[in-house]
Amino acid sequence: MNKSQATLGVILALATIILGSSLLISDVLFARLLIGVGFGYALTRGLIGFAGSVSRAYGAGSTKLIQILMFMFVITAVINAVFLMLEPVAKFDLWVNPINLGLVLGGIMFGFGMTFASCCASGVLTDLVTDIPRAGIVLLFFCMGVYLGFPLQAGENSLSMITHSWVETNSYYGQLYHGVYLPDLFGTGVMSYVGAILLTCVFAGIVVYFAKRYERKRIAQGTYTGVESEKLQHKIMQQKHAELGNLVPHKFLSVATYQRLFVIPWSMKTASIMIVILFSIMLVVSKAGWGVSAPLGIWFGQVMVFFGVPINDVAAFASRPVALFATPFFEYPISVQNFGIIVGTMICVLLMGKVKYGSGYSAKQIGLFAMGGIFMGIGTRFANGCNVGALYTPIANLSLSGWIFFVFLIAGGIFGNYLAALINTNANICVHGSCTT
Repeated sequence: MNKSQATLGVILALATIILGSSLLISDVLFARLLIGVGFGYALTRGLIGFAGSVSRAYGAGSTKLIQILMFMFVITAVINAVFLMLEPVAKFDLWVNPINLGLVLGGIMFGFGMTFASCCASGVLTDLVTDIPRAGIVLLFFCMGVYLGFPLQAGENSLSMITHSWVETNSYYGQLYHGVYLPDLFGTGVMSYVGAILLTCVFAGIVVYFAKRYERKRIAQGTYTGVESEKLQHKIMQQKHAELGNLVPHKFLSVATYQRLFVIPWSMKTASIMIVILFSIMLVVSKAGWGVSAPLGIWFGQVMVFFGVPINDVAAFASRPVALFATPFFEYPISVQNFGIIVGTMICVLLMGKVKYGSGYSAKQIGLFAMGGIFMGIGTRFANGCNVGALYTPIANLSLSGWIFFVFLIAGGIFGNYLAALINTNANICVHGSCTT
């Protein structure tokens, strides 16, 4: 137990609550901050991240993270469906994204980029705590990519392959967002949501089937090495079961209790359940889902304004309102939530006593990190979201687009891992932690 780091972790947690409740201008913003803290803590304590799903499978043969993500997607979709049945659907800002070439290309670009960046959209925020040099470079170019991609989505230079859908349903959400809202495929009323959930389960079941089949194949070929963090989590679960079976006693006020409460990593399933709970609370509080990437482009524009670029020019290039770039950081909900993810990660690693910083990188590695960030950033604009905004939230919101994005995200990740192996950078590919270590 690192007492100094643990003390700092407690102080940071208390400061976040006290300052957030007193300085943020609304209760919704404070709730967003706490939800972000929860996301950061859960992702870090559970050693999971969306980027690792492809790289762990490709590099180590393990598909356990993919299977956990399917579990998380289905449970979240079920809870979301219940809320949507209880209240008028028009009250919610659901992410029913269009299905088009932009979604396909965006998925490939994002999957490719996250391989070289060794993180994803939410992962780059958690990694800012554990590996500042790499995450800082990735974040800078990710922000740049999002900003450069803004004109593709709106304004006179927008691309129809991003804004128009090949197919859409005729209900409120299908027409509003030009996408396919799964309940529309099953009529109206409660049974439409039952049908949508069953279809979501079928999609998830197909993914799990092929994931398990792939893992068994790697084991049979002798190319399955496993992931160190997953091995650690499995060992911890075995120890817990042994302690419960033997009724091993622990004093409540003891180092052993502290270790169990704040240091020992969670299982991936425990972390995924926490994320589901937080996502559901967010839907209740904000009537919207989880997004990460759009504010990163706004941050880049605000930095340009800080360095003297006229705000009207910044907004005109992005085809966004001037007010968007003039909004203070802590008054923009998703920015506050993203900040919370960073804080939640810091609290977690401090309480665990594992604060450390990444080592130096070569010029070649820095270039690859930058490339990964750019690809991810622009990819989010093609796909109208990132691994959270184009994958998790749409699937949870019963949109077909999330499943299509997932397929091409996997394809891009496989291509990125293959190319990385060819140029001998596979040591930098994330397979062992929340995203990287």
